[in-house]
Amino acid sequence: MPEDPQFLALWPTVLMRDRLPADDTINGALVDEIMRLDAERPDMTTGYLDDNLLASEHPALSWLRDCINHAVMRYIKHSEIDYKVDWHLQGWANINRFGDYHNLHNHPHCWLSGTYYVSVPESPVDLPGRADRTPGAISFFDPRAQANMTAIKADGQVDPEYRIQPRSGEILLWPAFVHHLVHPNLSEQYRISISFNVVLRWSEAYLPQQ
Repeated sequence: MPEDPQFLALWPTVLMRDRLPADDTINGALVDEIMRLDAERPDMTTGYLDDNLLASEHPALSWLRDCINHAVMRYIKHSEIDYKVDWHLQGWANINRFGDYHNLHNHPHCWLSGTYYVSVPESPVDLPGRADRTPGAISFFDPRAQANMTAIKADGQVDPEYRIQPRSGEILLWPAFVHHLVHPNLSEQYRISISFNVVLRWSEAYLPQQ
């Protein structure tokens, strides 16, 4: 009897989406602290490497740091990594006012990247023109250049972009090499998030067997 064929999911790109057990009190405290920092540093969003928000001992930020570390552990478990991984977090706040966006980019020199959504507007301004806008959404792009060129319907390779409309309280985690962008905020309300990198502390255990 012939054996069943073996199907391998090669070169996976795993994105984790979850909802943290935050309430209005925690997210309100995060908003207050981020707005306080923004008043002191007008370049807070663009100068994201100047400080590490997740090194703060502010109670709400300490809570978020613990939640992010637990999310990383869940990502590791899903990836079936069976050895110790040691990392530290580097984080920064983003305030997107009306019209603000983030260009296409990735995050070099780290393993994973992610974002926690503190406050996401629900009421965009009614603007004339095209109807296919997705204000405040985040788009991720297939890291395999031109992988969709020979795809056919229902193949799974056909769409090089994956778009998420995040909600307040959600966390996303993805490989840092994946290119992504944030669509413009078209609301008078601020879109506030905390982004972070998972930076590995080096260990020879990370080296694959040759």
